[in-house]
Amino acid sequence: MAWQNNTAELCGLIGGMPELSHISRNMEYYSVPVITERLSGAMDRVMVIVPSSMLKNLPGQGERVYIKGELRSFNNRSGSGNRLMLYIYAHELCDGAKYTEDINLVKLTGTICKEPTWRRTPMGREICDLMLAVNRRYGRADYLPCIAWGKNAELAGGWEQGRTVSLTGRFQSRKYIKIEEGIGFEKTAYEVSVTEFLEAE
Repeated sequence: MAWQNNTAELCGLIGGMPELSHISRNMEYYSVPVITERLSGAMDRVMVIVPSSMLKNLPGQGERVYIKGELRSFNNRSGSGNRLMLYIYAHELCDGAKYTEDINLVKLTGTICKEPTWRRTPMGREICDLMLAVNRRYGRADYLPCIAWGKNAELAGGWEQGRTVSLTGRFQSRKYIKIEEGIGFEKTAYEVSVTEFLEAE
């Protein structure tokens, strides 16, 4: 079971074939892309890690899948791609055909582990970036980047490192251009887009 301070619920289309991610304690784990649609019509393509024991329940590519799990981070030391990788670790999955709408819901409780960064877009909209440390079993923690907008950004912009907060949001992907040696490269950022903040007790 997932920790109560970190739950994820996802329903969308399987966007590719499972690929071996890693082997741990003699168990193979596979990565599977899942695509969900926002209310705006934009698509998020996020990665789900599935133990090999659950692959028999995984629908085929292009079919709908329903997943319950938790959001995790991985520090990529390979020297290629994003350094901080985010994915949903599946605890349960099944055919998602009975769900008529996509689902992308994350609930987290954690500690702000560096000072929030507040700013305005050129269009005048408020944004605040947060890095949340969420405890996991065995003394480990996941470091999860979160982004808040509007009134949520204004609220979070006044918080300090060390504050514990609870939030709900969606696990999303976002394209951006990174300039390296004068050349622009398209990159993908993964983050939690905050829907609501609730101060943890």
